Amino acid sequence: MKFALTTTLAAAAFAASGMAAQADAVRLKIASAYPLSLVQLGSLAKNLETNLNTASGGDIQVKLFEPNALVPSLEIFDAVSNGSVDAGWAAPGFWQSKEPVLGVTSSVPFGPGAGEYLAWLQFKGGEEFLNRAYEKHNIHSELCGILAPEAGGWFRDEITSVEQFEGMKMRIFGLGSKVMQKLGVDTQLLGGGDVFPALERGTIDAAEFSMPAIDLKLGFYQVAKHYYFPGWHQQSTMLDFIINKDKWDAMSESQQTLIKMACRANIATGLAEGEAIQGAAIAELESKGAIVHTWSPEMLGAFKAAWDEVVAEEAAADAEFKAAWESLSAFRAEYKTWGDVGYLK
Repeated sequence: MKFALTTTLAAAAFAASGMAAQADAVRLKIASAYPLSLVQLGSLAKNLETNLNTASGGDIQVKLFEPNALVPSLEIFDAVSNGSVDAGWAAPGFWQSKEPVLGVTSSVPFGPGAGEYLAWLQFKGGEEFLNRAYEKHNIHSELCGILAPEAGGWFRDEITSVEQFEGMKMRIFGLGSKVMQKLGVDTQLLGGGDVFPALERGTIDAAEFSMPAIDLKLGFYQVAKHYYFPGWHQQSTMLDFIINKDKWDAMSESQQTLIKMACRANIATGLAEGEAIQGAAIAELESKGAIVHTWSPEMLGAFKAAWDEVVAEEAAADAEFKAAWESLSAFRAEYKTWGDVGYLK
């Protein structure tokens, strides 16, 4: 809280110092892909809304809207692109069908943890791939949150073999969905509020959504008891604040800078909070009957083999995906030296 307050006050002082040179007040209606009541996925958006409205002294006025209130969640990208909605709150991976490279800048199977991922994105060229992809669609993006590792999914039955995946219907996000398709799963991308009803009705047989603290809130343990870790498909996940580029370009430099500062603060808040709340959430889930499992080495090996096929195919099909993957892979090889010697095992 002290960090957020300090950042907010600093941002407010910065905004006030340039008030005379600023453009007209900016008003943004933001369509959220996530229910705003959810910890992290929703609360980080609310945090951004509060900080921008407060720190700007009214120079930036933003209002968040629940999923589907302005447009359906999966239509946010197009709505922001064409200007029918000012801005959106989601994760880049929602839009990988439009620009495959956004999958690499959102969450990568068997990918880096939060610190390593942020290092590549912010200092080793990752954001450049993300920005080029969005700008083709008249969208400006600010990375604005990061999530701790997700769980590997909720299943009605214990999973003991890869063969059980054949014909299964599962909600799963991002590049991980392509891995599960390789293993015979019929994958679906559903918004947060749609996952529990689909699981309860049997429209889907299994689901992954997020980290334990978020899954607890959504109540998946009530309809699928077997809860698997680790989330090999999302060891860290970026959230972003996307803004219609015409709207962004019309802002003053101080308005743009304030948004950037607020998003950087949001990343720090999300990282700290995400690590703080998972242990208690797992304990509560177990008290409610969830059965926590760890994927066997054999299962993880099957996921990794399928991922190797997927990434080779994606790289062959899209030049930007290939370039981003090569950039990330080169950085991870470089980082490994530091990772191996710098941290206690």
